[in-house]
Amino acid sequence: MRSLYRNTVVLLTFIAASAGAQNMAGPSFADSEPAVVVTGFSGPESVRYDPQMDVYYVSNFNGEAAGDANGFVTRVSAEGEILDLRFMTGSSEAPFHGGRGMYLDGDSLLVADAGGIHRFDRGSGEPLEFIDFSSFEPGFLNDIVVSDDGSIYVTDTGTSRLFRVEGGQVSVATETPFAANGVTLDPDSGELILVPWEGATEFVAWNPQSGAFRTLGTVNGGGNYDGVEVIMGAIVAASQADTSLHVMRNGRDRQALTLAGRPADIGVDTKRRRIAVPYVSLDRVDLFAFGVGGN
Repeated sequence: MRSLYRNTVVLLTFIAASAGAQNMAGPSFADSEPAVVVTGFSGPESVRYDPQMDVYYVSNFNGEAAGDANGFVTRVSAEGEILDLRFMTGSSEAPFHGGRGMYLDGDSLLVADAGGIHRFDRGSGEPLEFIDFSSFEPGFLNDIVVSDDGSIYVTDTGTSRLFRVEGGQVSVATETPFAANGVTLDPDSGELILVPWEGATEFVAWNPQSGAFRTLGTVNGGGNYDGVEVIMGAIVAASQADTSLHVMRNGRDRQALTLAGRPADIGVDTKRRRIAVPYVSLDRVDLFAFGVGGN
């Protein structure tokens, strides 16, 4: 059941059901203005679309990203209405400081935080579990993904490590070749795609089985990459350095869309073909429509 709800697997179904092979050209943006602008957040860092519930989850720093126990996750309707500002919060046993990347895992939502991973019930928003990383002295846990075998992976941008959680046990999966920030699953190869915060000009893929890295392509400008997703066979990544979305396909990178501010961890609405872009400093999320036929 776990893989049924994964956003990446739903994305595959979406791809197969649409226009066919031409979709593999990657997304295009005919309109540079957002279709919907959602305001009222408090430092929104990440967006995850839930295809089963047909809602967006938005993680909020709400102050300091670590140590203040003020973080929360907002539930937003598909039309852009805030349904519950503080839908998911921490507890006295497991304070929620500042939510970063999120990922759907079965009936739950995983959220990376300063000291580990929170697991919340998708339907009720109730906290279910906290996986503590403190013994590893993490630098800045940032993005999260679940691989094909059910293992959870989290980037540590501060220490250039990729953590694995398997059977509830935390370990260091690998040292990353740069300060990896964003991570996503390639639905075709099962590899993890990593994009750099700093110190590199390339996107790479990592094979969880072999432990091998391979270069996917060199970026055309940009830098300080945060969110990354695979859409229509292309890699879409958000750059804070040039405040834009980049699209990489077949090793070629292009700046596809200029944004209103520095983007954080993007999400994909597979039902409406929209990319959700959060801006921590603007307290808002923009929803951009995309089509077929990027080059």
